[in-house]
Amino acid sequence: MRSPTQRTLELADIVGVVRDGLGARVTDAAELTGGGFATVWQAILDDGRDVVVKVGPPASARLLEYEKGVLPAEAEYFRMVRSHAPGVPVPEVLAAGPHWVITSRLPGRALTEGDSPAARRQLGAAIARIHKITGPHFGYTGDRPAGSDWPTAFAAMIDSLRADAAHWQVPLPPLDGVVDRHHGALATVTTPALLHFDLWDGNVLVAADGSLSGLVDGERYLYGDPLLDLVSPALFRRIEDEPSHPFLAGYRTAAPLDQVRLSLYRVHLYVLMLAEGPSRGIPVTDGRHDFLTGLLTAELEALDELGGRR
Repeated sequence: MRSPTQRTLELADIVGVVRDGLGARVTDAAELTGGGFATVWQAILDDGRDVVVKVGPPASARLLEYEKGVLPAEAEYFRMVRSHAPGVPVPEVLAAGPHWVITSRLPGRALTEGDSPAARRQLGAAIARIHKITGPHFGYTGDRPAGSDWPTAFAAMIDSLRADAAHWQVPLPPLDGVVDRHHGALATVTTPALLHFDLWDGNVLVAADGSLSGLVDGERYLYGDPLLDLVSPALFRRIEDEPSHPFLAGYRTAAPLDQVRLSLYRVHLYVLMLAEGPSRGIPVTDGRHDFLTGLLTAELEALDELGGRR
C-alpha cells in the first residue's frame, strides 16, 4: 500500500524531472520499492548513466514538522560526505530541486536481518568517519528543531514530535520531564557531529561479495551526539547489550556506551515512529502502534531505573 506521502508517478513524470534536471533523455525507467516516504525510480539515460530519481511528497501531504524540506537536505548530506569523507560510498548528487533529487545509482542490494557482518563492520567504520564532520549548531537545518547546545536541540526534537502526535491524536505514554531529568547526560555532548540517523538495514547496500557498497537516504540528517547513530543499526534492540555487534566492531569507539543517552535516543526513535504512523496511512489501531508503545514504555522504565542509580 502506497503511503499518502508518496506521489503516484508515471514514466512521463520521471522523463520530465530528468529533462529539467540533467537535460538528458530517459531510455528506460522503473519504480523502486522499499521506502515509505518519497517516491523513488531508477532510470537509464541515453548517455548510459544509471540514476535514481527521488521525488518528495505532494503539497497536500501532511508531514511531521522535522520532515519539511528533507529532499534538499538529502542532497546536502551526500555532498558533505563525498567532500569531507571521501571513500564512504554515498551517491553522487547529479541535480536537485526543492522537491526532487537525482543521484547516481549505487550497486548492491539492501541488507537483510542477520546477513553480511563484513558490511556491518564497514558501515560502522564509515559512520565513524562521517562523525568527524561537524556542524555550526545542534539539531536540524532550516526552520526545524535545533539549538545552540545538545540538550536544547534534543528537547526541541522531542517536543516537536509530541506536538505532531497530538495533532494526529496519537496516544503516547507520559513524557513530561523525561529530557529535563537527564539534562546532565545530554550536556556532556559538546560537539555537533554529522549524523545520518536512519541507519536501518534498508538504507545500507551490500555487494555480492558481502562488502558495503552504499549508504543511501540521507534526508533525515542532523547534527548532534554520535550515539544517536548507534540506535537504528540495531533496530528494536539495545546495541549496548551486544558488545560483539559488527557495527560496533567497525565503529571502534574507545569510550563506554552511555546507557542513559542511548535509552533517550531510543525514546526519541519510538516517539517518532509512533507520531509518523497516520502520515503514512497507518491507523493507531494497527498492531504496530501497540508494539512501539511497548518498546517506548520499556525504555522509559529503563531510564527511571538508570536515573535511580546515579
